[in-house]
Amino acid sequence: MAVQILEESLGKTVLIRLRGGKSIRGQLRGFDQHLNLVLEKAEDVTDTNNVEKLGLIILRGDNVVMISPPPR
Repeated sequence: MAVQILEESLGKTVLIRLRGGKSIRGQLRGFDQHLNLVLEKAEDVTDTNNVEKLGLIILRGDNVVMISPPPR
């Protein structure tokens, strides 16, 4: 079921919470069985008053705590 939700979220903006409390938002471009994620147009939104643009990034799956898909 989680894989299906990720597949439906491809190309859409997702919010990722990482270990250590960081929050990253970006367009989901790809993922693998280890939950490694490729995000495009990624931004660090941990501090909403100081959003940092990151561009194209790869997040290692073992750092991912939560993935919030877009509303259906």
